[in-house]
Amino acid sequence: MLHKINIYDMLCYLRRESIERNGQDMSVDDIPKRKARRVVGLVLLLAVLGLVAFVIFFLVSNDSSDAMRLTGLFSRRSSVITVDEFNFDIGRERVFANLDGSIAAAGTLGIMVLDTEGQEILRDSFRMNTPAIRSSGNSFIAFDIGGSAVRVYQSTQVVSLVETDGTVVSASINNNGWFCIVTQEAGSTRGIVSVYNSRGVLVYRVNKATGFVLSAELSHDNKKLAVLNLTETGSRISLYHDIDTEEEPFEIFDRYGGLIIDIKYLPNGNVLAISTNSLFLVDNDGEGLMLYTFADKRLGGYAHSNDFIALHLYDFGVGYQGRLITIDHEGTVLGENSFNREIISMSAVNRSLVVLRSDGVIFYNEELEEFPVLAENISVAGASRILAISNYTAVATSDNSAVVVRRGEEQ
Repeated sequence: MLHKINIYDMLCYLRRESIERNGQDMSVDDIPKRKARRVVGLVLLLAVLGLVAFVIFFLVSNDSSDAMRLTGLFSRRSSVITVDEFNFDIGRERVFANLDGSIAAAGTLGIMVLDTEGQEILRDSFRMNTPAIRSSGNSFIAFDIGGSAVRVYQSTQVVSLVETDGTVVSASINNNGWFCIVTQEAGSTRGIVSVYNSRGVLVYRVNKATGFVLSAELSHDNKKLAVLNLTETGSRISLYHDIDTEEEPFEIFDRYGGLIIDIKYLPNGNVLAISTNSLFLVDNDGEGLMLYTFADKRLGGYAHSNDFIALHLYDFGVGYQGRLITIDHEGTVLGENSFNREIISMSAVNRSLVVLRSDGVIFYNEELEEFPVLAENISVAGASRILAISNYTAVATSDNSAVVVRRGEEQ
């Protein structure tokens, strides 16, 4: 509720306070000077009161987003606020994943899952030398790169414990809880991809005698498998169809020049591939479709959700100068921003992108419009990664801390 202000009473009060603070001793000779100062002070005070009244009127009579934009003119802009610093006491080398709105973490002593209020949901202790974690929906897989320990979880339960024969290279899991593990035989380059259903039963296995297998991904319907491996001439994606049968019909996509560093199955059945100089799709027949090329740029990082992919591209040899680009799965550029500051990490979820820069955390929509949110300043100094949890929540992590940050207006 706003109260009416009596201007005359306020002027008298301020004048009295000024006299008392300064201990002024009035004399007859001071009267003309005093009157002049009084006129100037009155004008300045009325101007300030007018500005305050305008701001109050604007904040009351306009919507909250406009009000926040105006308020931002009078304070240093900050797009996030801190909620809490969480303690994941699971050893060193901690890595994090979004578990359907909760925070899953793996370290050298095991795994933990906390909700965004810091309540512990799950804890499991086991040893890993180089922990890694992948999640999809309410399922996640934790594994020891270079070791043999693999554990799979759904919500708050352990679904499967696997001890591999070879050393683990990578692992992945889909929304249905099906997962695959890539291992390498000791003393050879032979790669083995093992596919398990949601109950932890082995249903399919692929042996790759040539080339180093980097990763493997399962389709959303559990029927197809994509395997990424390096060859003498570049990269190769092998597509296996109907993996619930004993047959092995598959298609091959070879990429010459520009190594493929990541693949992901899209809901429509195509494989999204990210290379060091381009972004493209591979269909069921092994045919490639270019979405975006950036041969004249250096890839600084990327992030993708089920709706879009974000690329962080540097100009060659020009410090931090570069741009952020968001692209949908049809190849349409949704947004583009130039920048000249260090981008440390970024993460996408739904239709939101969160960017960790050297000067703080910023929330964007898929068109790279920054959310006009006013909030208190925070420090994420030392953070090395950002993880988007929802459109409104992210976690900035470092070797020793995990700080939850939010957009100022939660919906």
